[in-house]
Parts: sequence; structure tokens; C-alpha cells
Amino acid sequence: MTKKHLGQHFLYDPSIIEKIIEAADLHPEDLVVEIGPGPGKMTRMLSGKAEQVIAIELDDKLYEILKTGLAGYSNIQLIHGDALEYPYENLPEFKVVANIPYYITTPIIFKLLDARKCLSTITLTVQKEIAERIVAGPGGKDYGVLSIMVQYYAKPSLKFMIPKEAFRPVPKVDSAVVHIRVLKEPSVYVKDQEFFFKVVKTAFSQRRKMLSNSLKSIRLDVTEWLDKAGIDPQRRPETLSIEEFARLADMPL
Repeated sequence: MTKKHLGQHFLYDPSIIEKIIEAADLHPEDLVVEIGPGPGKMTRMLSGKAEQVIAIELDDKLYEILKTGLAGYSNIQLIHGDALEYPYENLPEFKVVANIPYYITTPIIFKLLDARKCLSTITLTVQKEIAERIVAGPGGKDYGVLSIMVQYYAKPSLKFMIPKEAFRPVPKVDSAVVHIRVLKEPSVYVKDQEFFFKVVKTAFSQRRKMLSNSLKSIRLDVTEWLDKAGIDPQRRPETLSIEEFARLADMPL
């Protein structure tokens, strides 16, 4: 029995699971973390592709079922706990493969990126709309804070769609598999990372407004600031590339 409050929708089709694992580009020496193993079908398949699998399950009943069902797999370590609290930064180099509850998508991505020094890739099955936002480039409605935050640290790509009918119980929306390759260095150089993200978040807090209006709370001379950065003050935030946001953030105050 699935629990709605935990956002549980399980994949059972081995051909789809195999495609997810292929998208993760695993190697026999890899350490893989699976978040929310559910009934454990993908966990078992991952164990045949990687050296070690750490499966983190929050649900008490599922954990007990998995504890019995995975007992014969020597390279699977089952953890009973919250994936949002797990100390990923203490692991050696690892990869993540997971079909995660939709409601934790954004916080779990940022939690994982906090451990980017030891993280090489993230392969997630997420809500289709979220996947489109993660990979979006400038100029469209999907492009925003999530796009830039992920693309600052990583290179994401949308691998394939999964129709909602493939899950049990059937969710209300389709899903997509996104593969995120963590970069060794951020995609753009900025002098002050905190200020860079402040500029991005402030700009998109009023995404329908021109930058000359949406960025007023950061600088009173906003038009002059934008002009110096070579950015038309009448542009809207979704038209700016990550490089332009970086150039704006680096302009002297």
C-alpha cells in the first residue's frame, strides 16, 4: 500500500528501469546511491551494475520489506532514514540514481549539489515539467531560478519521457528522466557566488517585469548598473543567459 503523503508512485516495468540505468552510465566500480527504493526492483538491478548500492528508504513498512527482500545482496546497504538529512558529503565519489517523490525534487537536488565535491552524476525520474525547467535555456517560460542554479554547478540533459500510466498508483502527470553531470568547476566564474544567486532570485521574483523594475531592491541606480553590464534595462529576466547574469553580478557596486 503506497502512502500519498510520501508521494509514492512505483515503477515496475523492467524495460523502463533498464533505460533509466543505461541513462546513468554506470560502471562496475561505481558507488550508487538510490533515494526511495520503494519495492526494490531498481535496487536489485542496480546491484548488478555497480560495486555498491546505498538505498535510502524513509517508509517504515517498506524498509522492513526491503530488509528481508534484499538480505541476499551483499553489495546493497539499506539505510532507514530521510534522504534530505543523509550526510552525502561523507561518501567517497558516488552517483545517484533515483525515482524520487515529486515534492522533494528541488530540495534533494540542492542537497546533493552541496556534496558536489564527491558527486559525479545524478540521474532522476521527476515530474516532466520539472525536468523541462532543469534543462531549459534562456528565452522560454521554463527557464528560471532552478535552471540557472542547476546549470551553474552541472550540465543537465533530458533523456526520455515516461508516461504516467507506467507507474502504480498512476500519478496525475507524466515523468521524465534527467541526467545531471556535475562540473568540476562552476559553468561561469563569479566573484561573489552569494550575490550572483541573489541577483538571479531577485530578477525572477518578478519575472514578468523588466529588469529595471525587478532589480530595484538591489540597486537604486539599476538602469546605470544594467547599462554598464551591456544589458538593456527593458529586457526580462528569462531572456538573460547565465553568462549575462554573472557579468551583471560582477559589476562593481
